Amino acid sequence: MNKAEKKFRLYAILVIFVLLTSLLAVINAVNFTMASQDADEITQMIASRQGSFDHKNKRSVDMQPQIPEKDFRMGPMGPSSPETDSSVRYFTFAFSEDGKDAKVVAFHLSAVTEDEAMEWARELINEETGWTRGTYRYRVYKDQGMTYVTVIDQGRELIASYRILIISAIGEALCLLIGWFVLLAIARKIYAPIEEADRKQKNFIKGANKEFRLPITIINGNTELAERKYGPDDQTRSTRRQLNKLNALVNKLETIGIFENENVTPSQIPLSEYLNAALDRDVEKFASCGIELNYDIAPDVNISADPEAMVRVIDELIENALKFSMTKASFTLKSDGGRTVIEAQNDTNLPDGAADQIFDRFTRLENAKGEENAGLGLAYVKDVVTAHNGRVSAAVAGGTFTLRIAL
Repeated sequence: MNKAEKKFRLYAILVIFVLLTSLLAVINAVNFTMASQDADEITQMIASRQGSFDHKNKRSVDMQPQIPEKDFRMGPMGPSSPETDSSVRYFTFAFSEDGKDAKVVAFHLSAVTEDEAMEWARELINEETGWTRGTYRYRVYKDQGMTYVTVIDQGRELIASYRILIISAIGEALCLLIGWFVLLAIARKIYAPIEEADRKQKNFIKGANKEFRLPITIINGNTELAERKYGPDDQTRSTRRQLNKLNALVNKLETIGIFENENVTPSQIPLSEYLNAALDRDVEKFASCGIELNYDIAPDVNISADPEAMVRVIDELIENALKFSMTKASFTLKSDGGRTVIEAQNDTNLPDGAADQIFDRFTRLENAKGEENAGLGLAYVKDVVTAHNGRVSAAVAGGTFTLRIAL
């Protein structure tokens, strides 16, 4: 249950992160967009006044065919403020049609010299409008055969936007940190009754497992005595078959919960040898069931895993193929993208679609052969693979069932 609680906290904090990031991204994007619009309005005002806030140079409406003058309403703040004329830091250069000759229209900027500003404007002569050197907004416009380049300094105006961006990042980090600690407390309360129910379920299964052992042992002993005294017959053979089923069920019940936690003791094991040996051992079983078995095992594949658990996983995969295959089954072992991949396939009459529900405990599919399927084998496989930080999936497509393990 600890892993489920950790996943809950991780997914919850991920949701908080996505929501906060989206909200703050929109806020900052709108903020910078508005700053750009304010800067464009200022450059438009300068363009409408022949590249300068000098009112004696203001053009008439007939002199500005390409950039019509707007109705600029004076207001207390923003570009429409009466203080804009005297507070804007900018320069404007007018270039001849070939771009060689240039003259200063206005120069009110201390960050660069006139010569540096001229070269800067010359670099922008083929542009339209945008940001340059981080905090400067420019506009390029033509009038009466001349090309005008206006650049304004928006550094002081943008500092508030950048501060909001920094505050947003710090605020998001603090919110995530606080959220993580809140989730720690909430998750414990949420999962406390679930953990208790899970603990009671496991104790019940363990208790039932012990209770099964005693009558199985007694029945097995009585059957042996009867066979010794009267010889084996149909009744004793039937009893033994049922005892074998009960023993298999009890053995699988013992595995419940073993690999739910991360306490595994891995060591280097020759997985290729393990899988080859297990398949060679069961070739005759597949043949006796009328199943064509094929396997392609890459040589010298070694992994770090719990040896006993991996042997059990291989046995469960083979047993699953024996139960569910119709006419053919195949196994492959390979390295793919830095992971070791075991793939088991068999033909099936199941409908197409994902079949991950087969990893749930006590889930039994209708196409199993025999009645001894308890629905615990693949649940154990998933527990083992998850404990080794691997992934397991199952799917049905085109009459083929594929079980894939990536370690």
